[in-house]
Amino acid sequence: MNDKPPVPAATILMLRDGEQGLEVFMVVRHHQIDFASGALVFPGGKIDAADQLAKDYCDGVAGATDYQVAMQVGAIREAFEECGVLLARAQGQTDLISGDRLAQLSDYREKIHAGDISFADFLAQEQLRLACDVLIPFAHWVTPSMMPKRFDTWFYLAVAPSDHLAVHDGTESVDSIWISPENALIGEKEGTYTIIFPTRLNIELLGESGTVSAAISAATHHDIKTVLPWTETREDGTYLCIPSDAGYALSEEKMPAR
Repeated sequence: MNDKPPVPAATILMLRDGEQGLEVFMVVRHHQIDFASGALVFPGGKIDAADQLAKDYCDGVAGATDYQVAMQVGAIREAFEECGVLLARAQGQTDLISGDRLAQLSDYREKIHAGDISFADFLAQEQLRLACDVLIPFAHWVTPSMMPKRFDTWFYLAVAPSDHLAVHDGTESVDSIWISPENALIGEKEGTYTIIFPTRLNIELLGESGTVSAAISAATHHDIKTVLPWTETREDGTYLCIPSDAGYALSEEKMPAR
């Protein structure tokens, strides 16, 4: 039993419409990472203590709590660090920054990750504002206390800017792919990909929409419930369970025998 409080974290399901329909950007975690090593995941990570300090550089956070702002800032920061997409605008502009401007900022990815410059100072220095208004809340999961590493994670949807080249960082993630929910699930069944339970259920939920606009619409009208999984021991084995009203196609799954 892990009595420590879960670590705040955030992730973005970056979406685009591909030739066959909806696609999401995913990365493969480095095998030496201590959580979900080698797994196919959405880019994201832990919230930094300084993330809420960027509140003055955010669009769309009026009325948001410091916690909500930190989650959104952390999600955008992690996407920038991990896959090079930056959901931001130049001050006074309505459009997201161009791919050319993004390329000029690429050197900051490692500096921010290493703590050489804070995210807020980067935004101030480059006169940028985070486009928190383009983030659509999608899901909220908390790792159960039986796990050695616990996270309190918000999942957001965002439309990927068409001229931002999403690519893994080569450090925390070692590969990346634009993939349809259907092909991700097929790959998991065939053993091509390792996908952990929360990621798989959120891929399945995303896959109920065939296009980006449909996914955004569905998430906008979806009542998000916090999902804290638990286990139940029954005569035929141990089951991993989630609330039946959480909005997912299944609410329990038998765990493999150890």
